[in-house]
Amino acid sequence: MAERQEMGLSEGTRAVDMYPRKILEYMEGFLISKVVFSSCELGVFDVLLGAERPLSAEEISQAVGASLDGTQRLLAACTGLQLLNTHQDNGQVLYSNTEQASVYLTRSSPVSLYQSIQYSSRTIYLCWHYLTDAVREGRNQYEKAFGVSSKDLFQALYRSDEEMVKFMQLMNSIWNICGKDVVTAFDLSPFKVICDLGGCSGALAKQCTSAYPECTVTIFDLPKVVSTSREHFVMEADQRISFHEGDFFKDPLPEADLYILARIIHDWTDERSIELLSKVYKACKPGGAVLLVEALLYEDGSGPLTVQLYSLNMLVQTEGRERTAAQYAALLAAAGFTNIQHRLTGKIYDAVLGLKET
Repeated sequence: MAERQEMGLSEGTRAVDMYPRKILEYMEGFLISKVVFSSCELGVFDVLLGAERPLSAEEISQAVGASLDGTQRLLAACTGLQLLNTHQDNGQVLYSNTEQASVYLTRSSPVSLYQSIQYSSRTIYLCWHYLTDAVREGRNQYEKAFGVSSKDLFQALYRSDEEMVKFMQLMNSIWNICGKDVVTAFDLSPFKVICDLGGCSGALAKQCTSAYPECTVTIFDLPKVVSTSREHFVMEADQRISFHEGDFFKDPLPEADLYILARIIHDWTDERSIELLSKVYKACKPGGAVLLVEALLYEDGSGPLTVQLYSLNMLVQTEGRERTAAQYAALLAAAGFTNIQHRLTGKIYDAVLGLKET
């Protein structure tokens, strides 16, 4: 009876009397992002890592060149977000990194997200200012955000050398964390000659050569991307990784057993995707395959939330969208691939494999 009365009270509660906790959290979500962005930009986590001991707010403010008052407020927010630990020492509050902050938010960590965070702060965040316009118009917002034409998508993405390096650093950080999972989702050991289309910084190519010691990987990308990758990302010691300059829509593709397209198809419309995949199919050796690496939506489109948000980001930044495994399979089938399968990794990015019959 008591349960029924409680249920009745709950059912009878007017919306006006409820506390809109979730909506308030959503309204203020960008504040959390900016706390993380600014803390990384100022170097708070780097300073604490380098000190090798807890520091006071005054020591941190001096090290990062910021006001004491502002630093104290930022440190308090980072503590609330469980990015920093606090320690009491004779009545003074000292701060240190949590394990996650040291691993993912410091520049020197091999799996650092610092560059990804910088790109989110300085590029994606500015594009999202025009999300309403993107939804109304159904197209990306580079012109409003940065004053550049988006007729050529990658001319807009790589609108300056600095922006290109930032994007490559973003991709590098993503594949340092997720790369091993996607290249081992299927057993790719039968494929000895691999071509990574749009391979960018070479981070995924390195994951391939690490997981499959008998393979070689050719990174196919635009000439200026290849030049930057050689200069900043892929060392001469990586002898099983080579480069091929070109535009994958306009230029011939090198022959390979396996083509990897990681975060490529989601940039493009269905028509352009089929055009590219058909070109891959023609270049692929009989018995070869194509591996798509993408964030997969549930088949009914109901989630995951991260991928739903990524799809909006594709609207704001590109010509494409995120898709379900079945939608990617349809694109691959339209290009001629068969025996199409997908594997979930449990992380952001998943794998879809299509074969070319012998």
